[in-house]
Amino acid sequence: MVKENLQNVIDDMKIACEKSGRNINDVTLIAVSKTKTNELIMEAYESGVRDFGENKVQELLRKKEELPKDIRWHMIGHLQTNKVRQLLGNTVLIHSIDSIRLADTIDTEARKKGIHVDGLLEINIAKEASKYGFLEEELYEVLPIFARYKNLHIKGLMTIAPNVEKSEENRKNFEKIKKISVDIIEKNYDNVEVEFLSMGMSGDYTVALEEGANLVRVGTGIFGKR
Repeated sequence: MVKENLQNVIDDMKIACEKSGRNINDVTLIAVSKTKTNELIMEAYESGVRDFGENKVQELLRKKEELPKDIRWHMIGHLQTNKVRQLLGNTVLIHSIDSIRLADTIDTEARKKGIHVDGLLEINIAKEASKYGFLEEELYEVLPIFARYKNLHIKGLMTIAPNVEKSEENRKNFEKIKKISVDIIEKNYDNVEVEFLSMGMSGDYTVALEEGANLVRVGTGIFGKR
């Protein structure tokens, strides 16, 4: 089942990329493997997936220990400051940097470990009370702060769009993130690059791709309903 689902997702991604004049090779599909068994993850792995996303530190560390070493693990969930030390060195990218306090902690712990960490700034684009992240209007106040970090490097933006009936309803949110990313590039902040736009999930990844996402996080679309 995973293999067929995955092929359907890739086919949809190709269509979305063609529509927006982009190359699918510039996009990374992250299979959201939270709560999934090692067997299911291996089905995706054997079908060619190498990027997997987890939202809990303990689960990510356990799976990293038990599964093939060439898997690239992404932290996509809310990260508590007291879990930072355990996580660092175990992910290719932290998608969910949602506060200066968290950024401070990551930079401090990375410095102690003598490693460099790549992360994305989480933007709460629809201003949902239930979600973490920087609001658009406060973002420009905090961006200069990242210049002070030596071991944490901001590589782009991430958003979790609202849960909507029709994926088209989120187009405006993805457009906004894209616009912010262009603005950040033009202003040229120190230590803030926009190499990655992580947006789009199982319900709306095709729309996100059309609006410029180059990291999409798909769980249900690959592994089926929980």
